[in-house]
Formats: sequence, structure tokens, C-alpha cells
Amino acid sequence: MSMDNLEKQLICPICLEMFTKPVVILPCQHNLCRKCANDIFQASNPYLPTRAGSLTSGGRFRCPSCRHEVVLDRHGVYGLQRNLLVENIIDMFKQESSSSKPAPERKEEMPMCDVHEDEKINIYCVTHGVPTCSMCKVFGAHKDCEVAPISSIYQTKKTELSDGIAMMVGNNDRMQGIISQLEEACRAIEENGRRQKTVVCEKFDQLYTILEEKKRQMSQKVTAEQEEKVNYIRDLTKKYGDHLEESCKIVEQGIQTMEEPEMALFLQNTKPLLKKIADASSTAHLDKVERGYENMDHYNVEFKKEGRALRSIDFIQDEEDEEEDDVDGEAGTEEGEGAQTVSGGSAVTAASVQPPAPQQTNSPPSAAKSAAST
Repeated sequence: MSMDNLEKQLICPICLEMFTKPVVILPCQHNLCRKCANDIFQASNPYLPTRAGSLTSGGRFRCPSCRHEVVLDRHGVYGLQRNLLVENIIDMFKQESSSSKPAPERKEEMPMCDVHEDEKINIYCVTHGVPTCSMCKVFGAHKDCEVAPISSIYQTKKTELSDGIAMMVGNNDRMQGIISQLEEACRAIEENGRRQKTVVCEKFDQLYTILEEKKRQMSQKVTAEQEEKVNYIRDLTKKYGDHLEESCKIVEQGIQTMEEPEMALFLQNTKPLLKKIADASSTAHLDKVERGYENMDHYNVEFKKEGRALRSIDFIQDEEDEEEDDVDGEAGTEEGEGAQTVSGGSAVTAASVQPPAPQQTNSPPSAAKSAAST
């Protein structure tokens, strides 16, 4: 590692100068001048009691390099461990720098005046707030200005900059706290939103259950009458089929009798055959289905009112509305036909169904039959 790179590693992140002994090491393994650490600590804990300019009780601050929180005991920054290795490296670096760099190079490091190129900048113009040289004060643009030694202004400005950095570090800590609170609020909002959506879905599932149960009950009514009528028609169809089969047999027997050449035998067989024909021609013993017996239109439904109620579902506005809706929902559940309250605050009325015609739904299939005419 070159000397320039090593010097960069030995720069304090607060004062931006090479570490000033004693050097303290933080729990996060970053280093600070003890004075700089104390300045940050005081800025982050302005209300802690102090004695002789130093804190006398524990507190906390954040590392300016990695933002790791440093918790101190009652000794404050004086309880932090000194980094003797860094201090030794600083001493060796200074010795190496003083022995390796020649004097002319040190002179070149001093900034020179732009107007008087051979003059070093060695004073500070307080009036204009800029560093300048002695010739500018005597003969130049700053001859009527107030000036001060550059070393004293250097210390003053360095102290101001250090205090400003410490104040910014404290402000950053407070800002970080606000950001943490906002992030926590965001997480709470997301969690509350997920919980409330779960509640809404559960309420709608309850409503779906009620509708499914009502649909099942109504479908059972239609299915029961459907099966009853279908069974009756099939039974009647079988009776008519048996009667048709018997009539066909009588027709065949009649045709055979017509072919009988013997008149006496013909007349002997004709009398019982004519009686069978007369009996087979009569369908009085067979039922007949009324007109429209196959219709199922009396199971008619109308959901306009319920549709409007469903579309008006919304969230409740206050606790009183919620209590009223809960009472209405419990009453509707007990009656089986009432309103079902959901967390949206709207009630859904059970579907109204037109009652079936009494003569078709309440009477057995035999009541729908009329006597056959002979």
C-alpha cells in the first residue's frame, strides 16, 4: 500500500484530518478521534447531564461510517477502547513522511497567492471571508480590510465545521428514527389491510353459504315434483302400452276368426270375441293427463329486490350501524327468510319465490287425472 493510500485510511470521518490521539475503536470496528466521538455523542444526547464538558452517564449514538448504533456505559466515550495499533501506525506514518519528503515538496504544498505568485497565503481577510497573502493586505485589494492570522481562523472554522458535522450527524439520527417509524407504520397498514380483507372475505363466504343453502332447498322442491310427475307419466305410459298390446292380440284373434269357413264354429267364436272387442275399446279405466300438466312455471323466482340489496352492500359507517346490522342479521338467520348482515353493512333479503299452484304441487298426481270417457 502506498503512503497516499495509507494516509486516506488514517483520516477521521468527522474532522476529515488524520486521527488525533487518543483514537477509539467502535464496536463496528470503525475508528474515531476521541474528541470527535465525544462531539457526536453530545449532539446525539443533548439532554444528558454533563460535568466539565463531558458526559457523565451512558447514552448512544450512531457510527458516522456505517450507521451502526453504539451504546455507551456510564463512562461515555471514555469507556471506549483505544486503538493502540492505529495510534502506532499514525506515529510511524508521520515519521516516515517527515523523513521521506524533502523540504521543497513541503513548500509546494502551501497554496500561493493568485495575484502575487511568489507570496504564500498566510493571512485571512475577515471582511471578505477569503484567505490571502501579506502583499494583498499591504498593497492589494485587501489593504482596507480586517485581517487575522490564518492559524486562528483555521481553528475557528475547523471547530465550526466539526460542530456542524456533529449537528448533521445528530439530525441524521433523528431523521433515521422518523424513517424507522414511517416504515413501521407502513408495515402496520399492510398487516391491518390484509386482516380486514380476510374479515370481508369471511363475511362474504357466510353470505355465499346462505345463498347456496337456499338454492339447494328450492332446487329440491322442483326436483321432488319433477320426479313425482315423471314417475306418474311413466306408470301411465306402461298402462297404455299394456292396453295396446292386449288390443293387438284381440285384433289378431279377430282376423283369424274371420278366416273360419265353418259358419257354426264362426258363430260360436264370435260372441266372446265381440265382448273382448267391446271391453278393449273402452279406456274408462285408464287415466288421462290434464292440459298443461307438464308445466313447471309455477316455480317462478324474482330477484330484483335482492339484487338491489346486494349491489348496495358497503362498509358500515359507525358502531351503532354495525350493532343494528348484527341484530338484523341474527333475526334473519332465525327466521330463515330475513336479512343477512355482512361486514359491508348491507343486508341481503332471502329470495322471494312465487308459491306454486295448489292444485299441482300439493295434490297427488291422481288429482291431475280426469276420468276417461267410454
